[in-house]
Amino acid sequence: MKVYLVAGEPSGDLLASGLIDALRRADPSVEFRGVGGESMAERGLQSLFDIEEISVMGVFEVLPNLRRILRRIRQTADDIAAWQPDVLVTVDSWGFVSQLVAKLRKRDIKFPVVHYVAPQVWAWKKGRAKNVAHLVDRLMTLLPDESRFFEKYGLRCDFVGHPVVERMAAVEYNAASVRSELGLAPGETVICVLPGSRRSEVSRLMPIFKKSLEAIRARYGGFSVIIPTVPGVEGRVKRFFADSDIPVRVVTGRAMRYKSFTISEIALAKSGTVSLELAALGVPHLIAYRFNALTDFMVRTAIRIRFANLLNLQADREIIPEYVLYNCRPGPIAECALRLLFAPEAARAQVAEAREMLGRLRLPGILPSDRAARIVIEAVAAHGKK
Repeated sequence: MKVYLVAGEPSGDLLASGLIDALRRADPSVEFRGVGGESMAERGLQSLFDIEEISVMGVFEVLPNLRRILRRIRQTADDIAAWQPDVLVTVDSWGFVSQLVAKLRKRDIKFPVVHYVAPQVWAWKKGRAKNVAHLVDRLMTLLPDESRFFEKYGLRCDFVGHPVVERMAAVEYNAASVRSELGLAPGETVICVLPGSRRSEVSRLMPIFKKSLEAIRARYGGFSVIIPTVPGVEGRVKRFFADSDIPVRVVTGRAMRYKSFTISEIALAKSGTVSLELAALGVPHLIAYRFNALTDFMVRTAIRIRFANLLNLQADREIIPEYVLYNCRPGPIAECALRLLFAPEAARAQVAEAREMLGRLRLPGILPSDRAARIVIEAVAAHGKK
């Protein structure tokens, strides 16, 4: 079986890497080709290009990069058409993926398209679900109630569960050993800061997080900061603290990322999958996000949901504090962080409630990646019978 995978950002790269492992468990002879990042590369996939080139969010953030993104869409479509896979599996990144699949549909492709991670039509225009149904043959969802938006348009949907639940279950580090490895004292307070993996995210969030840390220190006292990031933005992150006397350690790699979580008292994190990872490892945290001013305005007028965080959406209340768009400011972020630091009982309550919500993001008796692999194999088999 020949599987072409397209994952346009780090969170999708992790999802796709779990799918690669599961497909190999089901069929050791499976072949892969496509677009991906670090985790997929570790599994032998040689990406067509660096996903940093297409990992852009926000309307006005995309515009300066539009010519390059369109070129990469054409390149990817040509590569898929030349290889003729048995199935195309696209992972998240709907902005890039929708244009890619639309281009392929014009070429009358002979293989099924399976999309992994439902576009958040429930947050934006629900009518976009019709476009999703028009472009893909099967949709794998991470949330249990997403299918209702798509099935009315005839699209077959399958809730597979969120792979972060299975991925984090295997993460286990000794906190004392990690502290020793990083040169931290046994009782030293550690704050984990996660500004994202895109250059644009780091540029917008890091100044806010830095001012937040300075405000926290003014009232809390001394602590150390660990910033897990990716090699592409490591230097940029370090430059933000070149003039600061706050002890900061910038680390890269997935292992160091999870080691950092193990020893952190709290975390300030970019909104996204990282919140689920932190919750799974029992780290009290808050999330933050903002676009540029114009995109912020558009999102505020177009958004249709109360929460950005998946755990909050599942609970229909705020478990993980959110500081997004115009609320993404150092003062409120610092106040929230101080509440978590000074009120351990509130921090423990957050962890307990978050883990309860995490339990809703998986099916009993089967790992999310194995369920996803079965669906991909079913899609190939069903297409072959047509």
